[in-house]
Formats: sequence, C-alpha cells, structure tokens
Amino acid sequence: MTAQTDTSGSVTAVYKVTGMSCGHCEGSVSAEISELAGVTSVTAVAASGEVTVVSAAPLDEEAVRAAVDEAGFELVGRV
Repeated sequence: MTAQTDTSGSVTAVYKVTGMSCGHCEGSVSAEISELAGVTSVTAVAASGEVTVVSAAPLDEEAVRAAVDEAGFELVGRV
C-alpha cells in the first residue's frame, strides 16, 4: 500500500510492527512516532501489529523505523 492523501491534505500510511502485545506497547510506539515532525495522529493495534500514521506530508520511513526502534519494537515495513 502506498501513502494515501485525503481531502484535507493529510497523508495516511500503515506500517507493520512486530513485538507489540498489549496496550502499553501500543502507547509506547504511538508516543515515539507522534514526536516526528508533521505527525497528527497515530493508532497502534497490538493484535494486528499495524500502526496507522496520519501526517501533513509523507514521512521518511527511516525516521519511522528509528522511532519504532526507540520504543523497543521492530518496523517490518509498509502494509
């Protein structure tokens, strides 16, 4: 899946993250990704391992990877 731009100009991207198993994990990943410039919304779901990120512009995947690593998890890639 490629990033999708909605009518408000936001970009939505979905990433696969391994290692999340609970709400605390979701919160850790969300908090780290939320600190990236331009991010307006992050929704992490441990059950599916998917993290949906809404941002003002497309994000650099390496920056997202670094944020996920900082939270203690592994970014597999885009869904």
